[in-house]
Amino acid sequence: MSRGGQQKDRDEPERRCLASGEVNPRRGLIRFVIGPDDEVVPDIAGKLPGRGMYVSAERDALDLAVTRKLFSRGAKRQVRVPEGLVAQIDAILLRRVLDRISLARKAGAAVAGYEKAKDWLMKEQAAILLQASDGSERGKTKLRPPGGRGSYFDILTGQELGLAFGREHVIHAALAAGALADRFRDDAVRLSGVRDSVGGDATGKVKKTL
Repeated sequence: MSRGGQQKDRDEPERRCLASGEVNPRRGLIRFVIGPDDEVVPDIAGKLPGRGMYVSAERDALDLAVTRKLFSRGAKRQVRVPEGLVAQIDAILLRRVLDRISLARKAGAAVAGYEKAKDWLMKEQAAILLQASDGSERGKTKLRPPGGRGSYFDILTGQELGLAFGREHVIHAALAAGALADRFRDDAVRLSGVRDSVGGDATGKVKKTL
């Protein structure tokens, strides 16, 4: 099983993590390349030229790669790790996640608000339930995720979730099934790993529903 409980696809490319030495599906890893100035550059989209190095999208693995200078080992030469690399990765993944939600909203494949999310869940229109990590726990328990792996995330704060909907604050939201939801899920699982143990409860963690 990959992070977030998704089954490994035999046809999915796999890469070895610099930190753990384990081979895992590429979508659960962060790719890095070395820029022309010998600086480590996170390649979240996996499209930058150059030889790629991979680290699991987990806070502990990323911290280990930085503190033990594993990027230099992987590159077989001394390279420079920018200050705040993990925070930079978090910001990029956050932007991607919010963009996925925003695009889904514009396509009519995402709704915000308790009543709308509840309606989609009751009609089985929702593939993913999103709830703000800093929202009321009592209020959040009133909505049941649609079920299945990666069907519930609470990795975004209410303010962050609100940005995707052009609002100041959003606690409950839902995404319909489709390509945008699938892409959101992949990025959200990686973001949940990067945010694991960062900033306490306010950052939230992915809920792995069975």
